[in-house]
Amino acid sequence: MSSLIELRGVSKVYEGNEGRAALDDVSLAVEAGELTAIMGPSGSGKSTLLNLVAGLDRPTKGQVTVDGVDVATLSEARLARFRCERFGFVFQFFNLLPNLTVLDNVLLPAELLGTRGREAATKARDLLAQLGIADREREHPGRLSGGERQRVAIARALINRPAVILADEPTGALDSRSGDRVMDLIERLNQGGQTIVLVTHDAKVAGRYAGRIVSLRDGHIEDDARLTSGSGAASDLFRVGSSGAER
Repeated sequence: MSSLIELRGVSKVYEGNEGRAALDDVSLAVEAGELTAIMGPSGSGKSTLLNLVAGLDRPTKGQVTVDGVDVATLSEARLARFRCERFGFVFQFFNLLPNLTVLDNVLLPAELLGTRGREAATKARDLLAQLGIADREREHPGRLSGGERQRVAIARALINRPAVILADEPTGALDSRSGDRVMDLIERLNQGGQTIVLVTHDAKVAGRYAGRIVSLRDGHIEDDARLTSGSGAASDLFRVGSSGAER
């Protein structure tokens, strides 16, 4: 498997932080098809790492490449399109637009790339069906449970068939039962070949689902452990194409 994401000597210092680096000389490679969990206490640099990979922040020093592209060299316009093409985002608090229906929320990233309306709608409805919420497409997010809203967010993340899913505490706002269901879906995506970088505080989630755990502390990688996978054979459900290597 090839390295889909690579950080080389990356540091990030924010203004007003007295020169202290949020990330300090971090080097990390994530291979296509991996489910990598990023762990560490608050302030360890987890969110900074995710933001640098996504191009939401630019490194103070070092290089971040995704799918062979040096993210920091892109203009803001090219970077916005690159994010839309290469990444799907799943957040702790869903970040759905409350005035749009479920279907319209899922369609947003496809519309940003100019995907034709009928084609995009077919993809969106297919994803909602696979996630078990096809009957909710005309509802607004406020009428959904937390677990349903997170499944909508996953469908939105997948609509453009991205190379990488970036998941920032995707179970943090859910009860344990809903959280397990969401992580089971994320695991099935990974079994189908999807590359996933997961930020979590929950050691049980990381230990159960991730094939690799990267632990951060004070902006440094404290530990990088590959785990024995127990996820079994890849599922045909959610199988990706060229965006990820099958496992």
